[in-house]
Amino acid sequence: MIHPLSDVKSINIGENTNIWQFCVVFPGAQIGNNCNICANVLIENNVIIGDNVTVKSGVQIWDGVKIENNVFIGPNVTFTNDLVPRSKVHTKEYGKIIIKEGASIGANSTIVTGIVIEEYAFIGAGSLVTKNIQRNTLWFGNPAKQKGFITNEGILLNMKQKDKNGVFHSL
Repeated sequence: MIHPLSDVKSINIGENTNIWQFCVVFPGAQIGNNCNICANVLIENNVIIGDNVTVKSGVQIWDGVKIENNVFIGPNVTFTNDLVPRSKVHTKEYGKIIIKEGASIGANSTIVTGIVIEEYAFIGAGSLVTKNIQRNTLWFGNPAKQKGFITNEGILLNMKQKDKNGVFHSL
C-alpha cells in the first residue's frame, strides 16, 4: 500500500510493504517485502532496505545507507553521509552506513557515516553513534558507549551478560 499523499518514484518496492503519507522515495531506492515506512520519511536513490524493516516517522535515509532484514529504525533517527558538508559543495562519493540483520536504533539517534551496526545490536534513544557497533551489544549516550548486551530475542543484559534476574545468557 502506497498512500496517495506520498511521492514514490521507485518501482523496486516489495510485496506487503506500506508507505504512509508525506513520504518521498527516489527512483533508485530499493525497499524489500513486508516493510512499514511511516509518515514523513525520505529515502534517496542509493539506498537498500531489506525485508521486514520498520522505519518510523521523520527519518531521512540518504545515499549510501544499507539496512538489512528485520531492522527497526525509531522516529527521527538521523543518518549522515558526508563528514565535511558544505553548502553548494557536492562530494563525488558519499559515505556508507550498514545496519545489519535484526538491529534496532532508538528515537532521535544520530548515526555518523562510515559506521557498521552489526546483527541484533541495540542503540538507545538519543544516542550519537561515532564508531562501529558489535553484534548483540547495547549502546547509548552522547557519544554512545557500550552499556551491556542484548540477546537475539531482545533480553537486555549487563556487561557480565546477566539479565535483570542475575541469569547469565550466552550470545
